[in-house]
This record gives sequence, structure tokens and C-alpha cells, in this order.
Amino acid sequence: MYAIGKNGTPAGRRYVLRTFAFMVPYVLICVPMMVTAACDEGVGRPAGWVLAAAVSAPVIGQLWATLSLIRESDEFVRAVIAKQFIVSAGLAMALATFWGFAETFAAAPHLPGWLVYAAFWAIFGCVAPFIRGSNA
Repeated sequence: MYAIGKNGTPAGRRYVLRTFAFMVPYVLICVPMMVTAACDEGVGRPAGWVLAAAVSAPVIGQLWATLSLIRESDEFVRAVIAKQFIVSAGLAMALATFWGFAETFAAAPHLPGWLVYAAFWAIFGCVAPFIRGSNA
């Protein structure tokens, strides 16, 4: 539905550029944290808070980029992406709520809260092909 290449809209091209601008620093921060023990020293210290802010800043930027895409698009695209965003957010919150209660009442293993963001985008990718129109 949404063309990114040469046939894409100016809003779409800005979205792609913004996404790369935020996800490149995210990867540059996360990969070293995953493959080395360099960041382990900051856990439980003030440096850990700085690291948490550094990792979450690109995530916040990516959400801003998506909301900007919605704001800058035409009415049809705005309605479709907003609907996809809302459905995905609702399903991600429902999943997180279910898992939180499963941890509390069923002794399910604990999952980090930041996985909600990954779940949101995974769900977005799954629902987007099915929500292709602006009708309710």
C-alpha cells in the first residue's frame, strides 16, 4: 500500500530517512551491549540510567517519526496508518497485560518491559496487510 521508492510521497521519503536516522544509533548502542560485557558495569548504577536513556531515545524518535508520517500524509493514508497503529498498540497492550497477569498468577517467566515495543512493531507488521482501507 505504501510505496517507499521513487513513486513514494514526500512524507513517505521523510519517514524512511527519519527511521534510518533513529534506528542506526539504536543499533550502534544495542549491538555492543548484546555482544560484549562492556555495559554490565553500569547495571544498578547511575551510568545504567544514562544507558537506558540513550537506548530509549531512538525508540522515542521512531515513534515520533511514525506519528509525523501520519500527520504529514493525505487523509486516506493518515486514516489507514492511524488505524493500523491503534490496533497494533491495543493488541500489544493486551498481550503485555495478559503476560503480566500470567507472571503474577501462573508463574510465567518474567519478560523485560521493553519487549512491548518489539511486540508492537511485530503486531503492526502482521495487521497492516489486513487493514488496508479507511472504513471502520
